[in-house]
Amino acid sequence: MYKVSEFSKMTGLSKETLRYYAEIKLLDPVFIDLNNKYRYYDNGSYLVALLLVHLRRFNFTIQEMLTVVNDESFENLEQILLKKRQGLVNQVQELNELIEEMDDFFEFGMEGAEDD
Repeated sequence: MYKVSEFSKMTGLSKETLRYYAEIKLLDPVFIDLNNKYRYYDNGSYLVALLLVHLRRFNFTIQEMLTVVNDESFENLEQILLKKRQGLVNQVQELNELIEEMDDFFEFGMEGAEDD
C-alpha cells in the first residue's frame, strides 16, 4: 500500500487532486488509518489513477470520468473513448474552418486596403 505522498509521486496527481477525487468518489483510498487519518492506495488504485490521468489529458470532464470509473467492467470504455475522439476530430475541423475564414477575411481586407 502507498501513502498519499508516495502515490502522488507515482501517478503525477497532486495530493489536492487525490483528496478531491476521493471527495467526489472518483478515486477512493483503499484504506484510511483511523488513528492518524492517513489515506492509503494500492496497485488497483494505481491503475485507475493512470486511467484518470489519461482521461484528463483527453479533456474528459469530471462527469465523464465518473461514468468511466463507475462502469467497473470498463465495458463501455472503448465506445466512450471513440465518441470523445470523434468530438475532438469535429473540433479540429471547426477550428480549421475558422482559420480558413480568418485567412479569407485577412486576404479580403488587404485587397480592400490596397484599392484605397
